[in-house]
Amino acid sequence: MSAFLLTDQPIDTTAFAHALRRDEAGGYCSFEGWVRNHSDGQDVLGLDYQAYRPLAEAEALAVLREAETRFEIIAASAIHRFGSLAIGDMAVWIGVSAAHRDGAFLACRFVIDELKRRVPIWKRERYADGHSEWIACHDTEL
Repeated sequence: MSAFLLTDQPIDTTAFAHALRRDEAGGYCSFEGWVRNHSDGQDVLGLDYQAYRPLAEAEALAVLREAETRFEIIAASAIHRFGSLAIGDMAVWIGVSAAHRDGAFLACRFVIDELKRRVPIWKRERYADGHSEWIACHDTEL
């Protein structure tokens, strides 16, 4: 069963990762995306995320369910932050369990790429020189 959480609180993966542990799972893959201190040659002080919650939650669940049908996995979950984040904060977490590692790795990559491409979550970078800029998540590097 897929699960997605959109939260303004620091990400705690404990319950989500634990829920992915299944007797039939031989592999688990996760991805953590953190706020870094630079972007395109500029010093970054932090990020602000905004989301259109009803659509973001529905589309994220659709991505997770699609991963479950496209790949040989048991379950997939994701958490994404919104609000103001500091350097080093976790912005997104993906977890996937599968009978074998290959399905878990492939599905994990698919989920993060599709969340960035399809889910209405927007990112504003705050730069050290005082300006800020909204960045389309789907236009960022893979």
